[in-house]
Amino acid sequence: MKRFWNDVTGHFSYAIYAAKSELKSEVANSYLNWIWWVLEPFCFMLIYSFIFGNVFNVQEDHFGLFIFIGLTAWDFFQRNMIQSVKMLKNNKPIVTKVYLPKFVLLISRMFFNGYKMFISFGIIVVMMIYYRIRLTWYIIFIIPTFLVLFILCFALMTHLMHYGVYVQDLTNVTTITLRMIFYLTGIFYNIETRLPQQYVQILLKGNPMALILNSLRNCILYGKMPDIKWLFIWFVISVIIAILGVRKIYKNENSYVKVI
Repeated sequence: MKRFWNDVTGHFSYAIYAAKSELKSEVANSYLNWIWWVLEPFCFMLIYSFIFGNVFNVQEDHFGLFIFIGLTAWDFFQRNMIQSVKMLKNNKPIVTKVYLPKFVLLISRMFFNGYKMFISFGIIVVMMIYYRIRLTWYIIFIIPTFLVLFILCFALMTHLMHYGVYVQDLTNVTTITLRMIFYLTGIFYNIETRLPQQYVQILLKGNPMALILNSLRNCILYGKMPDIKWLFIWFVISVIIAILGVRKIYKNENSYVKVI
């Protein structure tokens, strides 16, 4: 772990610089620039709000904000998972020419996607003012919730990046798996009220993204305490998975260059 910490601190500035460079590059030839980072989840929110609010008659207070919170956090998670699979192959010029701890690429990618997510959360603040949602002191629990989200993403990304070097079809498998998890995470419905009680606890405890989304909504929308116990449990699980992933990367990083 000492080596990991030294690598993170030693290459932290590179991760920030790489994320900023890619953010600038992405909007360089776009008329709307960074507005797309907000417009995309906002348009999906309108679509899902119409379909599930009117066609399927889903009843939920502040339904637009309910969906937007879920889509914003899910989009961050999904992008990180899919992009990590081909992370080394897409960065072949860097990986093959200079030594760089491979997980630094993952950290840079999380900064890239995280910046977009936090811009979208600025829209959530505006929507909260529009809906006149009263803030409570429980809002502070979004900090440990985001911490669990970031550690979980990094943990899973280390393994996806490793196996993505060797398994050509992993991108397709990851996309299909994420689509299944998407419908089991409660993006556009409330797990606690829309599902039979025997399944509620299974999903909230066994699906960390469902737990994270439910926790964010409790903190922001409902002024309720999130499930701190299970957030801590998933934090510990994520740390263990991350440690195993980092060890796997250190062990195999010399072979990555030969394979890609």
